[in-house]
Amino acid sequence: MTNMAVTRELFDQVMVPNYAPAEMIPVRGLGARVWDQQHREYVDFAGGIAVSCLGHCHPVLVGALKEQSEKLWHVSNVLTNEPALRLASKMVEATFAEKAYFCNSGAEANEAAFKLARRYALEHFGAEKTQIIAFNQGFHGRTFFTVTVGGQAAYSDGFGPKPADIDHVDYNDIAALKAIMSDKTCAVVMEPLQGEGGIISPDLDYVKAVRELCDQHNALLIFDEVQTGVGRTGALYAYMNLGVTPDILTSAKSLGGGFPIGAMLTTSAIAASLKPGTHGSTYGGNPLACAVAEAAFDAVNTDAVLNGVKEREGWYREGLAAINAKYHCFAEVRGKGLLLGCVLNEEFKGRAKEFLNAAMAEQLMVLIAGANVVRFAPSLVISKEDITEGLARFERAVAKIVNG
Repeated sequence: MTNMAVTRELFDQVMVPNYAPAEMIPVRGLGARVWDQQHREYVDFAGGIAVSCLGHCHPVLVGALKEQSEKLWHVSNVLTNEPALRLASKMVEATFAEKAYFCNSGAEANEAAFKLARRYALEHFGAEKTQIIAFNQGFHGRTFFTVTVGGQAAYSDGFGPKPADIDHVDYNDIAALKAIMSDKTCAVVMEPLQGEGGIISPDLDYVKAVRELCDQHNALLIFDEVQTGVGRTGALYAYMNLGVTPDILTSAKSLGGGFPIGAMLTTSAIAASLKPGTHGSTYGGNPLACAVAEAAFDAVNTDAVLNGVKEREGWYREGLAAINAKYHCFAEVRGKGLLLGCVLNEEFKGRAKEFLNAAMAEQLMVLIAGANVVRFAPSLVISKEDITEGLARFERAVAKIVNG
């Protein structure tokens, strides 16, 4: 079976058609470089959508996986395990939280957060307190609950009746939020920097006002840090640079450095509402996942790496400004740390996918965030040499689009 010829055409034969992957099939990665079946080498500015925080096959992660793979793979949550408890201890120690819950993805972390918010409100304030408020263009996962909370209706339309009592307002518009909040609001859910929605940063005064409104109405503030967490913005978690503390925080993507894991963090008082039997996950807290995540967490949560993220942001911004000075296609570069978005100007509006495809043809992997934003979410430890080479390839791609 291992000798089977694997081609892109095989995807169309055997896979559900909910994805439309690129023609090339990657087979090997090291650091910020990836090689395909034809041995072509790519520079990776995508990071598996903000996942590969230490790049590909980082020796610390490989070592952790190999070591744990010879000890214990799986026991379920009928028992606990050492890697899960070590990781939880470190996450609690490094954040506002007192309790952690593990699962397998960002969507599952958010599902747990939303269920906890509803249960906490029921237990403390009664059955009427069910409203969840989220933000237009927000993204919180693909389960039916999380995709309904997400602020892009196209993702949740067409699957029947949606979960109720979920409302959306515009990001960075405190008046709109104030108008819709009441004592029936159980939670406000927000990304501390909108990722999928276009790399949109919040105003600091706005974030503080959201926190105050939540306190005023006894509503929980949930920060979805699936994309912004574990060093992505130059802080361990983005809330740490915003002057506010959420009640619940969700983490995934970079948390495992490429191994599937998600986490929900909260306080002891709120966590108490998830009593035995109220929620669970067969694979949540898996020893392999937690061992790798612990190694990734330790590696990222250092001054050297976190300060390095800010330094790398400067290298990207400088390089992108030089490209834009020549080709005049970006209105601005948005974002923080190594979650950056080049916003296309009026002349190139709606053509982000063309820039992505052109970059792939130049052997550079990038992302988009909607139709107007080219997104970068590379390794947090990507070298200056790889950034320089990747930006040179990006410039060639930009030139092809601009020059027709």
